Amino acid sequence: MVSKVRLLCIANVRSKFNPPLPSGYYGNVLVSATAITTVKNLCHNPVGYAVELIKKAKANVTEEYIKSTADLFAIRGKSLYVPAVIGSYLVSDLMHLGFENVDFGWGKAVFGGPANATRLTSFFIPTKNKEGQVGTLVPICLPASAMERFSNELDNMLKHHHIEG
Repeated sequence: MVSKVRLLCIANVRSKFNPPLPSGYYGNVLVSATAITTVKNLCHNPVGYAVELIKKAKANVTEEYIKSTADLFAIRGKSLYVPAVIGSYLVSDLMHLGFENVDFGWGKAVFGGPANATRLTSFFIPTKNKEGQVGTLVPICLPASAMERFSNELDNMLKHHHIEG
């Protein structure tokens, strides 16, 4: 039996409508895109393999796909419940939400995002180090057995990046 893995991501689809959305529309315009692979392929390829799968899944979201998703909401009701599926992992980019600009009266936030990593989900969050360099924080939660391999994979990616960059 081949074990499937679903990498779910949120796609901003504002630019996909023809005719375009009305000027001044500020509501959410998001759908979930899914990349499917096997456990074997995910484990035997570098992290970049998963990144490319997600990029392709987001690029393949069409207006027809969006309308089909809207139809599903209409059929099932406003609160479409999507249960946690074994073998699924959600990746969401929160880089442009503006959390870093939130001010409750005592200054801009030092951090804005999830308090910790959660199982089955990773959120990309903007961050800034002590030197003021802007970057991306990606909290993840993996089983202990996977952490060493993930750490080694990241080390290899960083070494490769420094050689080419």
